Amino acid sequence: MVEIRDGKFAHDATAAPRANRVLPLFSLQGKTAIVSGATTNIGLAVAQAFAEAGANVAIWYNSRKEEAERSAAEVASEYGVKCQAYQVDVSSYDAVAAAVDAIVRDFNGRLDIFVANAGAVWTEGPMLDGSLSLYRKVIQTNLDGVYFCARAAGQHFRRQKLEGTTVTGAPLANPPFTQGSFIATASMSGHIVNIPQLQTSYNASKAAVVHLCRSLAVEWAGFARANSVSPGYINTSISDFCPREIRDVWKDKIPMGREGEVGELKGAYLYLASDAASYTTGSDLKVDGGYCAP
Repeated sequence: MVEIRDGKFAHDATAAPRANRVLPLFSLQGKTAIVSGATTNIGLAVAQAFAEAGANVAIWYNSRKEEAERSAAEVASEYGVKCQAYQVDVSSYDAVAAAVDAIVRDFNGRLDIFVANAGAVWTEGPMLDGSLSLYRKVIQTNLDGVYFCARAAGQHFRRQKLEGTTVTGAPLANPPFTQGSFIATASMSGHIVNIPQLQTSYNASKAAVVHLCRSLAVEWAGFARANSVSPGYINTSISDFCPREIRDVWKDKIPMGREGEVGELKGAYLYLASDAASYTTGSDLKVDGGYCAP
């Protein structure tokens, strides 16, 4: 829907929300969100934040079915919203598109927010010593998976803006649809080269995700915003492969002197998902304790 004529964007293609107070802008009441990689850690924290703000949330997992279903049940019970778990392989576009379509049907015929959070880590050291099979897994999950999620979600964002209806043809109301929000979990590793652990493929995949979202921000102007969050070292099980002495080296390089906690990411994702970020697109928000600042 973006219009560019003679190298210039169309004027007044979007509108600011009509609100005199800021806190209502953070409400997600009545909206539908999908969060991939949401069984535990960052993804689950994001799902909790969205549910607390009033959204109905679909959480995606690849394995650990029982744990994912338990997490979904706990979110639904704690926040009084609809929350269901879906098994999805994000490295398959057909699987991603089918899941998004099914969730839109299951969740009031609409999609407002998608967080592409599923990721794979590199654990095999220098590139020349690591396997090509793990390289492919990292790229297929961290980059292809984000691209596939964006493509599937973007189809719904665009249709909803053009038609103003749910998939059943009902008016999009309570709340009305203004624009979609796509958020990808990137990493500070997309901005710096981590040491002492070496992880070239992971770093490259996350740098690509940041630029993917910037590019989508231009393509989708008028019907959706696209942003990324770049966490620094966060205290989750994803770092369990690193011994304590390496994690102590990380702290030496973090101005705040510690790893972050998953709860400290909730505000960043909620902001980007909400109407409070109505003029924020193509941005990458670092939440890294100042690691990238020096």
